[in-house]
Amino acid sequence: MVDLPHAASAAAVISEHARSTPERTALIFVDDVERADGATQWSYAQLDAEARRIGAWLRARFPAGDRVLLLYPTGLDFAAAFVGCLYTGMVAVPAPLPGRYRHERSRVRSIAENAAVSAILTDNDNLAAVAEWAEAEGLIGTPLLATDSADLADPGVWTPEDLNHETLAMLQYTSGATGEPKGVMLSHGNILHNVDSQRRSCAITQETRLGGWIPLYHDMGLLGQLLPALLLGASCVLMRPSAFLLRPHHWLWMIDKYDIELSAAPDFAYELCCARITDEQVIGLDLSRWRFSADGSEPISAATMDMFAKRFAPVGLRDDVLCPCYGMAESTVYVSGEPYRKAVVTTVDADQLEQHRFVPAESGAELVSCGTPRDHDVLIADARTGKVLPPGVIGEIWLRGPSISRSYWRNDAATERAFTPGGYLRTGDLGTLHDGELYVTGRLDEVMTVRGRYLYPQDIERKLRAWHPELGSAGAVFTVSLAEAGSEDILVVTHEIKGRQPEARLRQLAVQIKQTVAREFGVHVDGVALLRRGGVRRTTSGKIQRTAMRRLFLDGELNAVYVDYELRVANALWLSRQGPAGRDEPARFSGGGLASLH
Repeated sequence: MVDLPHAASAAAVISEHARSTPERTALIFVDDVERADGATQWSYAQLDAEARRIGAWLRARFPAGDRVLLLYPTGLDFAAAFVGCLYTGMVAVPAPLPGRYRHERSRVRSIAENAAVSAILTDNDNLAAVAEWAEAEGLIGTPLLATDSADLADPGVWTPEDLNHETLAMLQYTSGATGEPKGVMLSHGNILHNVDSQRRSCAITQETRLGGWIPLYHDMGLLGQLLPALLLGASCVLMRPSAFLLRPHHWLWMIDKYDIELSAAPDFAYELCCARITDEQVIGLDLSRWRFSADGSEPISAATMDMFAKRFAPVGLRDDVLCPCYGMAESTVYVSGEPYRKAVVTTVDADQLEQHRFVPAESGAELVSCGTPRDHDVLIADARTGKVLPPGVIGEIWLRGPSISRSYWRNDAATERAFTPGGYLRTGDLGTLHDGELYVTGRLDEVMTVRGRYLYPQDIERKLRAWHPELGSAGAVFTVSLAEAGSEDILVVTHEIKGRQPEARLRQLAVQIKQTVAREFGVHVDGVALLRRGGVRRTTSGKIQRTAMRRLFLDGELNAVYVDYELRVANALWLSRQGPAGRDEPARFSGGGLASLH
């Protein structure tokens, strides 16, 4: 196996696999797991040839170091374009297809503008839609190519670039869960070291088969599944995210049919499998060869992991397959995890947790360990002062190591905030180390301070779903400071509902939500907004965008089917949206749906 930390570059490693094991399967794309002919596969020789064709086209037009926007669905063509960028020293900029909605299209535009891309690559199936988006967003002068065209350059004209560990390989844009996406600058060295860390942690060999449905523009899909396979000379099996979301059982059947040992998913995916996969859909399923599945990218629920393990134990799933992991784009992807063991869950005193103290107790809040970060220096620091905190105190997680990026692309302000002079990354995540293991409790900028207490929004959201089955799988709880409503922050609950409910039931549900929060957390809810499915904004990886939901609430754009706001909140919202003129007009309120004001 190639010694990754000492390899010249990621491009050199993949090229060597194509030379030494040309017929080995590199990629399998599963279009329909239920069809015998529903998959396409490429060898390392085929991937290498396609990458060289694309690389030759790029190199004939642009200098090394130029940024190239990759707009593809999950599939073989994305992999070829990404490797083609690596081969030629271009900087790959993976991004989601623009989509139909305004916020999706504007996000991709902001990525293209921030990266100052020289070209846009896509496939023939999406060429017309990408061209329309580019014209509408003012990118009409940027060269656009469908890389599955037959008239690209001969792969033989490509010549290797002189690359090293310092060469910039890609810009991985953050998910934007708490603000605008930022372009994380990842070098060939960052990628090689992080994949080697994953190899050692998960015991990955050339014979290991990885795969799943995570989008390839997301770090968990690209840097946590595709690139580990390609850099270690293994195989990666891909399916589109939409196939999983429509039929969650297809993921599990793909794992069985294609002998996948390693996969990954955000926490919500395991919950979705439990909720929507029927007994009939698992008849004949065998998950006994599945050895590892990362659970990460969002807060991890001990209850969800336990539910998933018990639900699929009858079809061979081992109770040590699900592995809570911690990582982020700024660390390439992987920071910590403890494969091949049952998840370690520590119960801590809930009242102490609200004071940012980690105190084990017989009853209280359950926190899941994300394992030991062996290849990173970890500090738990006071976010305000940078002072290292003593054991048992929850603070901001700081990381340092060879996988950590050095800066954001063309964003000096964000770089100065996140990267310290001592080489540490300020993650923005809260947590602590206990017995050498990392526990993550929440996001620094999402923790709510309510009457002197620290509350985590995901705790409230999960408790509400446990008590009220009418609620859907996504909710966003946040606080808002409205001067017109008084000095205290107001607490708002927004949540999707299942199906269609009569007005009387929606009114009752809103009241019950307030009662549940008061009973379980001892705080008053000032506003409830019930939304249709899809009404809660998520990132591309499924993280709840609470910052975006707060903005929609303030701007009156939640498009709720029912709202229950206290009268002082409704009046404060109306006043906050008015200019100096009109402040003497009578207060009125429109919540985008049925409204109950008290």
